[in-house]
Amino acid sequence: MANTLLILALMSAGLFVIFSIMIVHEVSKRGVKINFVLLRLYIIKYIDQYRQITLKETGRIGPLYYPCVGSAILAFILAILGLLLR
Repeated sequence: MANTLLILALMSAGLFVIFSIMIVHEVSKRGVKINFVLLRLYIIKYIDQYRQITLKETGRIGPLYYPCVGSAILAFILAILGLLLR
């Protein structure tokens, strides 16, 4: 059971990376300078900028925001549960 949870946590973390890359691309298209050297440190900032930009543009939060945040939270929860059950 613990191994299954850890594998699911890795899959969720992979989805977070994919959605994060997509968000960085979208923010970059809207004129925000991306610091690729410190991308790991600034990823939360870019996700928040994506939320603010899309909210300002359309009045709604963009479609990549919730899957990105949800996959990060799910990965964290599954990893903790997997480690506790080990």
